[in-house]
Amino acid sequence: MPKLGMEPIRRAALVKATIAQIGETGSLDVTVAQIAKRAGMSSALAHHYFGGKEQIFLAAMRHTMTVYGAEVRGALLMAPDPESRLQAIIRAGFGPANFRPEVIAAWLNFYVLARTNKDAARLLSIYHARLRSNLLFNLRPLVGPRAREAAERLAGLIDGLYLREGLSADARDGKSAVALVLQSLDLELAGQGAT
Repeated sequence: MPKLGMEPIRRAALVKATIAQIGETGSLDVTVAQIAKRAGMSSALAHHYFGGKEQIFLAAMRHTMTVYGAEVRGALLMAPDPESRLQAIIRAGFGPANFRPEVIAAWLNFYVLARTNKDAARLLSIYHARLRSNLLFNLRPLVGPRAREAAERLAGLIDGLYLREGLSADARDGKSAVALVLQSLDLELAGQGAT
């Protein structure tokens, strides 16, 4: 008889193993057996908890987004005004918890999966909506009616730089991406964003 409380522990181990395995291979060309082995359990148990590879991967991305959301919320608590909150949002996306090679690989593959999987597409749209909403809320008091367009530009730049930095062969610490987005934020606040 299984121990009570083992399911959440095993699910978390499978999620962690999924991110690590995708990070190692760089693609979704991994098997449930590889993920399960990395998590120290049978593939039958992995199938029992999640149903299949795509469901495990979606759970891994939900976990990744939860970590990202917690980082953003924590950073926002320390930011006293809209401009510093915008800077906190930008930095959180490229911070150490969210900009590790295995997490980057998961995000890159998540974008690809979202093109063909409606659950992944829905999850990605939630991420995009939250990012735009956070940016928009903090841009409104600073740039007024230009806030919506500025939020779209900054969100697109954040996503684009994340993907570009993720594909770069150079060291990935996110600092150069943060600097570029902060420069763009300064231009938006100065009224020099694209029109």
